[in-house]
Amino acid sequence: MAADACDLRRSVYLLLGAAAVAVAAAKVVGAELVYEPTRYKATEKHPYGAEEKREWPRERPDPTPMFSSNDKSRWATVRALVEDRTYVIGKRVIPDPARPESYIDEGIVTEPAFKTLDVVMNPETKEFFSSKPPLYATVLAGGYWALKKGFGWHIVRDRWLVIPTLLILVNVVPFAVYLWLLANLIEVVGKSDFGRLAAFAAACFGTYLTCFAGTLNNHSPAAVCVLFAVYPLVRAAVENRDMGPGGYVCAGLFSGLAVTFELPAAALLAGIGLPLLVARWKPTLLIFVPLALVPLGAQVLTNYVAFGEVIPAYAKFGGPWYEYAGSHWTKLKLPVGHPDRRGIDFAAETKDVYAFHLTFGHHGWFSLTPVWLLGFAGLAVGAAGAVKQLDRLAPGGKGAVFTPPLFAAMTLAVSAVVFAFYVRQTNNYGGYTSGPRWLMWLTPLWLLAVPAAADRLGGSRWGRLLVAVLLGFSVLSVFYPAWNPWRSPWIQQMLEFRGTLRY
Repeated sequence: MAADACDLRRSVYLLLGAAAVAVAAAKVVGAELVYEPTRYKATEKHPYGAEEKREWPRERPDPTPMFSSNDKSRWATVRALVEDRTYVIGKRVIPDPARPESYIDEGIVTEPAFKTLDVVMNPETKEFFSSKPPLYATVLAGGYWALKKGFGWHIVRDRWLVIPTLLILVNVVPFAVYLWLLANLIEVVGKSDFGRLAAFAAACFGTYLTCFAGTLNNHSPAAVCVLFAVYPLVRAAVENRDMGPGGYVCAGLFSGLAVTFELPAAALLAGIGLPLLVARWKPTLLIFVPLALVPLGAQVLTNYVAFGEVIPAYAKFGGPWYEYAGSHWTKLKLPVGHPDRRGIDFAAETKDVYAFHLTFGHHGWFSLTPVWLLGFAGLAVGAAGAVKQLDRLAPGGKGAVFTPPLFAAMTLAVSAVVFAFYVRQTNNYGGYTSGPRWLMWLTPLWLLAVPAAADRLGGSRWGRLLVAVLLGFSVLSVFYPAWNPWRSPWIQQMLEFRGTLRY
């Protein structure tokens, strides 16, 4: 009977996974930037007119599968690398040095389809670069180069072929592998059919990985890397054994790679690496650390090639690289409340209000995807016994370093550090985005904690109903921005519609 139940669950995993991957692929091949009237200035005074200072295009815009400044910035770099063999995506020309305000901008970044706010300008050379770390764009450029050489495709003329093909390779295919591995882990960490299936349904349709599948971004691959990194740790924890050499390779390589996509993922690298170093110093130093340094070294190298220095461009925020004439970010110098300093990019809130909205408010980790309430409960219960198992960290042991309670405690600690980092260092929720995108890479860690809570709730009818409601609202948030993930969450739009909030 148990074997029959396992086979049935596997069949459900297969069907749900196939549907989720198909949804992700549909978002890629059906991607097109849509112009929504609510985001543009009404021609006449109208109660439903938008307040933003955008003019509705007088002529039909050129169709594009690129959505926002975020992905356009990366695609511009991909194009420049293949076509011009440079990371420079534009340049500012000043014909009359006596009149520096009479500048003329040239290059890819001035084209309407590639125009982006996520751009910096070298104050000495007047060259424009993407503000995004260059490693990912460099890898994508290799894919574009192969498509151009093999099929003659051009990213402008054949954008409906180039961009979807690359997104299928970097978003959809890894997502399919991610779901397959996640199903394997959920199967071993869950205790009941209901808990396992609830967690996997959330993985397929209740997280923002599905929402962002149709656009080029760094958050989706970061989440995939996190799962690849912890997969051997969780299997070893469940089976109470140490990882083999392959496990140390996988954990080191992908935790390091996750940092290249999301800098705060360094907390996870430390959360995994330090306990391993204490308990299993030899394989950690010989395998884990060198493999983690490979992607980190590649990140530093590409940054040096691109900018001539190892400091990333986004570290220059608030300086001349960002705040040049005509830059969107010069508005930061305007006083709060100035009519030209509007929008969520310039949100000015106290840290307690910001922390609330990032957890339970309009961009909330828990309010938008309340399935994470189950994850938190699972983590809290799991971590409760971590103190009693600290002896696992003693050097020279033979069993698993990370027991399930220790892994839960590590997840909570890493999550707390990341939340605190963003509350302290940011103020704009990630800009125009449908959810807390900076936190998306934590998704697989929290999904692995969902079965523990769902298992307990699944024992009663009301408990199962509660899980279904939490999952349902999560799916609502994920699919609310049906055509563009770079839009405000439904909670924020509801507050704006009621006049409660306006950035």
